[in-house]
Amino acid sequence: MNKTINIIFIILRIGLGGMMVYGGIQKFQKPIPTPLEVVDKALKLQDPGQENTLQKVLYINGMKQTGYFWEVLGICEVLFGLFLFFQGSGFIGALFLLPITLHIFLFHLFLEPDEIGELAITGGYFLINIALIFKEFNIYKNLLWIKVL
Repeated sequence: MNKTINIIFIILRIGLGGMMVYGGIQKFQKPIPTPLEVVDKALKLQDPGQENTLQKVLYINGMKQTGYFWEVLGICEVLFGLFLFFQGSGFIGALFLLPITLHIFLFHLFLEPDEIGELAITGGYFLINIALIFKEFNIYKNLLWIKVL
């Protein structure tokens, strides 16, 4: 039984790592739109029924327009996703990916609440990430807690 659980966690760790590496690489695939292209796209989405789409477009393109944040996010997803591929660095990768998976989940929760499938998938990534941290927590807890005299 213990061996089966370990195999399941290895599959979860590699699966989450693969999704993060894939998502990080995708951030570099398309050119960043110019500010005028973003404004044009936003103007087309001013109809009353498209507020959610407009919010998503402005949020994502706002991260892209900073000139660094979208790329830093992609680099972090790739690097921490690669950490998950290896047993020795899996805990650190899961710990560093926790705010990223939380952010992805909250993005879908607040900006795409009607997309139940996307919400379930991103919630699953977040829960897998938490499970990976808790599985290894007993081994690394002495590094994270300072003992008071």
